[in-house]
Amino acid sequence: MKQPTISTLVTTLLLLSLCSGPTWADLNQDITRLQHRWAEVNYQLHEKTKLAAFETLMADAEKVVANYPNAAEGWIWQGIIKSTYAGAKGGLGALSLAKASKKDLERALSIEPEALNGSAYTSLGTLYFNVPGWPIGFGNDKKAEELLRKALAINPNGIDSNYFFGDYLIQEKRFQEAKVYLLKAQKAAPRPNRPLADAGRQKEIANALATIEKKLSH
Repeated sequence: MKQPTISTLVTTLLLLSLCSGPTWADLNQDITRLQHRWAEVNYQLHEKTKLAAFETLMADAEKVVANYPNAAEGWIWQGIIKSTYAGAKGGLGALSLAKASKKDLERALSIEPEALNGSAYTSLGTLYFNVPGWPIGFGNDKKAEELLRKALAINPNGIDSNYFFGDYLIQEKRFQEAKVYLLKAQKAAPRPNRPLADAGRQKEIANALATIEKKLSH
């Protein structure tokens, strides 16, 4: 029997790698790119430039989900991008984006609830307290708190899990409680490879704490 040559083995391995499709290492790279670009769009762009950039970013997220339909991380980031875009866009178009985001995040939860430190719970909870209630939308403060607490149970020291619960508590006028969570968010450990997102979030935390101090001083 003729033994395969080195060149034949190399060619075979290359063909196998091409046929195997995207790998989990590719997924991590794609998610990192989405995270970085989201932070740029959300914190550095303004008005029409931001809206156009979100459209492009949504298309990028759709490609990631198409390549990894069974990965919760892709669905989470597609949901985050849509919900942030909804907040930037406003108006009637925002509600359809929020509903689409809700479906993406629910899909992520059905795959892996604890993916990305429970980010699906955080983002979905935030949607529930920002979207109008029935009959216009699906907003529900009780459901929001339930989801945000689940996120905290998974990631008790995270910057996002604590910030968004604190933000929710401010809207509920539970200012002293909110301050506890916001201070915890402020002290959260920096996230590797996400300095821009952390810097933007810390500004939001500082603004939220200033709002609390103003409310409590009256």
